[in-house]
Amino acid sequence: MTKAFKEEKSQAAESSNNIGRSTVQVELDELESQSDEEPHSNDQEQDSTRSDRPKRNKRPPVRYGFEDLVSYALLTSSEDPSTFQEAIESSKKDKWMEAMVEENESLSKNKTWELTELPKGKKPIGCKWVFKKKEAVSEKEGERFKARLVANGYSQRHGIDYDKAFSPVVRHTSIRAVLALVADQDLELEQLDVKTAFLLSFMGIWRKRFSWNNQRGSSNLIGYTRCEYDCCVYVRILEDGSYIFLLLYVDDMLIAAKSMCEVNRLKSLLHKEFEMKDLGVAKKILGMEIRRDREARKLWLSQKNYIRKVLEKFSMLDAKPVSTPLANHFRLSGSQCPKNEEEIENMSKVPYASAVGCLMYAMVCTRPDLAHAVSTVSRQPGTNSVVGYVDADYAGEVDDRRSTTGYVFTLSGGPICWKSILQSIVAMSTTEAEYMAVAEAAKEALWLKGLVKELGLNQGGVQMHCDSQRAIYLAKNQVYHARTKHIDVRFHKIRELIVTGDIVLEKVHTSENAADMLTKPVTTAKFKHCLDLVNVSSL
Repeated sequence: MTKAFKEEKSQAAESSNNIGRSTVQVELDELESQSDEEPHSNDQEQDSTRSDRPKRNKRPPVRYGFEDLVSYALLTSSEDPSTFQEAIESSKKDKWMEAMVEENESLSKNKTWELTELPKGKKPIGCKWVFKKKEAVSEKEGERFKARLVANGYSQRHGIDYDKAFSPVVRHTSIRAVLALVADQDLELEQLDVKTAFLLSFMGIWRKRFSWNNQRGSSNLIGYTRCEYDCCVYVRILEDGSYIFLLLYVDDMLIAAKSMCEVNRLKSLLHKEFEMKDLGVAKKILGMEIRRDREARKLWLSQKNYIRKVLEKFSMLDAKPVSTPLANHFRLSGSQCPKNEEEIENMSKVPYASAVGCLMYAMVCTRPDLAHAVSTVSRQPGTNSVVGYVDADYAGEVDDRRSTTGYVFTLSGGPICWKSILQSIVAMSTTEAEYMAVAEAAKEALWLKGLVKELGLNQGGVQMHCDSQRAIYLAKNQVYHARTKHIDVRFHKIRELIVTGDIVLEKVHTSENAADMLTKPVTTAKFKHCLDLVNVSSL
């Protein structure tokens, strides 16, 4: 249950004029605090001293990892207001105020929180407004102004309800996997937008009304099953043997099915429980534009507008384009970091982290060709089945001589999952580096196999292509080798997966390994060929 606490100076009689104040505070049940403990005498003696100390301002941590890229990237290159003050001072203040009033009314109507007194010694979690303009669904409607009231989750602490409150966020890989099935099986693809995201952020209403998160993930109301491999993907097998999929990303929903009647039936069920807007045929999700050629059974994902905004943000619209993200002679080293105060001062004026964050979101969503480049600068077959390519660049890191692992998986010929990352330990040979890369890719392959199986595909062993014959031999041969006895046992899991048939490891020529572009800079011709192998092209 979400609780809202009264502040001493704010009364219930306050009107919507106070909509921008932080008068509403949120706390989760079972939020414990050390202040509940009996104070010691020493603590009492130091109270006066503590009160005189200056209080440090708490700020959310700045992260440029893979976990919160959507909220970060969708705001980086936007002209939307970032604070309440900016919203009411903008030329569109009437629109923003209308959006905030609508959000408040929706929260009240759905009884999102229970007004109560703040328990003694408890510290509530604050809230803030997030503003976003969304493109028009149709020419008649025009652009939409949305305001969301969100909890400052960064003020939570590990071990105290840190993992109990979260937004339902589907993995990008799951989105691409379902879209691959949409293209291949010519499914209907519809989109919905929930008006009140605050409810979804705590998942409580899903548990309460649909029981989608009970044991085994089955629903007693409408017969949907939650995927074990992605808790934000729901599947139902229809009477004719076809499938209907529901994907959740906070307040955005995607529905895919062969029959439009089944899609409309699910929409009706959802409309009874939530206030939502039917956006019709899905054209854009999480900043990714969706284009389809249903006759040819092809689907494209594009971030053209997002990338254009990023270029505008960093004044690079007129920059000269290049054929590859990194030249094949390009190398970065820690020795190139600023060393003296003057260099540090100059570098502080460069929005390096912001640029990397923007590129990282593009890479995670639609651009596997940027994976190795982003990985570098951020270090301070066509059948209806999953196919993978894996490669390693031995000792490519200049500073500590670690190797780079790169892999990409395709479904129905299109890339759905990729990664470029430094290996955690130093490999002592090319074979060892390739072997560890295969083991790392095998973990993702196992997850993908489970996911597509729940999506209705009869997936056998996942084919993984590697260009190292020695690494393949090492993975298939369990005989003791003196030269490989030092390899960590966790990497030998690949041997078990090959024996059970979950992974089918095959040799591919280096020139035909699409993962080559994810481990090191390559020539223009090789780079374009790698993109062709995974069907990545310009629109």
